[in-house]
Amino acid sequence: MANVQIPDALLVKNYVAGDESALATLITRHESKIYGFIYSKIADRDISDDIFQDTFIKVIKTLKSNSYNEEGKFLPWVMRIAHNLIIDHFRKNKKMPMFRETEEFSIFSVMSDNTMNVEHQMISDQVEMDLKRLIEELPEDQKDVLMMRIYQDLSFKEISELTGVSINTALGRMRYALMNLRKVIEKHQIILTN
Repeated sequence: MANVQIPDALLVKNYVAGDESALATLITRHESKIYGFIYSKIADRDISDDIFQDTFIKVIKTLKSNSYNEEGKFLPWVMRIAHNLIIDHFRKNKKMPMFRETEEFSIFSVMSDNTMNVEHQMISDQVEMDLKRLIEELPEDQKDVLMMRIYQDLSFKEISELTGVSINTALGRMRYALMNLRKVIEKHQIILTN
């Protein structure tokens, strides 16, 4: 297949110029990687299919409106779109996944106790709401890293690839996000443990 040799950037250019088949080639080329990424975070085929389709609807809209300008970086750009849609999905469904017990996230450990009685459960729900509100108050770049790390369990290497910053920058943002959360938590005297 001669198509395989055509670089992404050229296929994008051809598609924008009116060659509809160029997009089909791009989708076929990257489908398994993009879909695999979405599915690894969502773990539900129907929702993953929806997000995959929404990702390419956004890709098509952006390309058709001539506002795509990341020449040569087609795949990371599409992955970022997919990643943002995944975060939107979690925000919309207000789903807080279980947090792993690491020192990094010890402040979230309140949510991992399934033996809580009703009163504790109400407190826990309140804490979860407070926590979401606190996360919303963080600067955008810190919030993104925090969401990717907590909601999607992404590694710092994956975060760095998706956000286009170095691993050290991603780690730094995470550290600042946690420091800021702690400050706000102390200020409001929110107690996150039972």
